[in-house]
Amino acid sequence: MKNAGNARFAFTLLFLLYMFDYIDRMVIVSLFPFLKEAWHISDTQCGLLVSAVYWSILLFSFPVSILIDRWSRKKTIGLMAIFWSIATLLCVFTRNFRQLFTARIAIGTGEAGYAPGGAALISALYPSRKRARMLGIWNAAIPLGSAIGIAAGGIIAEKLGWRHAFGIVALPGLILALLFFRVRDYKTVRLNPPGSGDPDARSGRTSVASFTIRTFLKPSLVFNNLAFAANVFVTTALMSWLPTYFHRLEGIPMSHAGPKSGLVMFMAIIGAPLGGYLADRWTERFQRGRMLFPALSSIVSALILTIAFSGLAGNSQYVVLLLSGVTLIMFVPSGVAVTQDVVHPGLRAISLSINIVIQHTLGSPLGPLFVGAMSDGYSLETAFKFLPLFALAAGLLFLAGSFFYSRDLSTIASVEIEME
Repeated sequence: MKNAGNARFAFTLLFLLYMFDYIDRMVIVSLFPFLKEAWHISDTQCGLLVSAVYWSILLFSFPVSILIDRWSRKKTIGLMAIFWSIATLLCVFTRNFRQLFTARIAIGTGEAGYAPGGAALISALYPSRKRARMLGIWNAAIPLGSAIGIAAGGIIAEKLGWRHAFGIVALPGLILALLFFRVRDYKTVRLNPPGSGDPDARSGRTSVASFTIRTFLKPSLVFNNLAFAANVFVTTALMSWLPTYFHRLEGIPMSHAGPKSGLVMFMAIIGAPLGGYLADRWTERFQRGRMLFPALSSIVSALILTIAFSGLAGNSQYVVLLLSGVTLIMFVPSGVAVTQDVVHPGLRAISLSINIVIQHTLGSPLGPLFVGAMSDGYSLETAFKFLPLFALAAGLLFLAGSFFYSRDLSTIASVEIEME
C-alpha cells in the first residue's frame, strides 16, 4: 500500500463523499407522495426525477473521466462534490416539476465522474490482491447513503416539509469536498511507459480514442458491463419504489415506509464488503473467480426476489427482502475491479466511465421508469415481479465474461504508480 496514512485519509473521505453522493441522489424517493400532493404529478414523472440524475451521469461521465485520468483525481473529485451539493441545495427553491427535473439533472452532472475517479484512486492506493475488498468496503457507502437518504427524506418531510430534506442533506457534502483538496493524489500515469510493451500504451489523443474502442471490444469488459447494467436496473428500481410499495400495500406513512425500505438497502453494507472479500478469495484460487462470483450472487439474487414477490406478504416477505439487500450488492466490487484489472493503469477512470455509460443507458434510468410506467398501467406489485428476470440475465452475462477474463488480463503490463 502506498503511504498508509494518506491512503486511510483519502479512503475515509472517498467513503463519506460516496455516502453523501447517494444521500443527495436518493432522498427524493421518500418525497414522492409529498410531490404528488403538491404538484399532482404521476408515478411516471416521479420515476423521471430519479432517472434524470442517471441520464446526466450518462452524458458527462466519459468526458469527466478523461480529466480524471489525464489531469487530477483530487481536484476533479473535489470540484464535482461542490457542484452536486450546490445543485441539491437548489432543489429547495424549485416551484414546479420542470424546475426540479432540471435541478436533478444538475446533481447528476456533478456526480458524473465520482465513481471513476474514486475507483481509480483506490486502485492506485491499494495492491491488486486487495482491490475487490477495498472497492467492496467503499461501495458499502452506496447502500448506507441510500438508506440514510430514503429514511431521512420521509422523516424530514413529515416534520419540516419536503423542501427542508434537500437543504439538510446538501451541506455536509460541501464540507467534505473542501477537505478532499488535502488528499495526496498519484502522479498522472503516462500512456507510454518506457519498455512496457503494452499495445494500449500510446500517447496522444488518438491513443485515448483507440483505447476506448478496444476496451469496448474486450469480451470480459463487454459482458461485465452488460451484467452490471442488468443488476443496476434491479437495484435502482427497488431503491426508487420500495418506499412507495410499502406505503401503498401496507398503508403505512412514508415516515415509516422510508426507514423500512432503507433497512433493506442498508443490508447491502454487509453484502458489499462480503462480496469483495469473497471475490478476492475466489480470485486467489482461480482467476476466473473474479467474474464467477458475481455470476453466482446475481443468480441467487434472482431466486430470492422471485420468492419475495410471488405471494409472500408481511413479515415473511420483509425477511426475504432483507436477505436480498445483502445479495443484490455483492456483484459490485467484482464488477468494478474487472474494469480496473484489464486496462492500462493510466486509463482506469475512463474504463469505469465506459461501464457507467452502459449501466446508465441500459440500467439505472430505465429501472425506475419501467416500474413507474408498469405501475401506472397495471400495478406496482406486477412491476416488481419482472425484476428477477434482469438479475438472472446479469448472472448469465457474468458467467459468459468469465471465459475471457484471464486472456484479457494477460495483455496488461505492470506499471509503477508514483504519489505526488
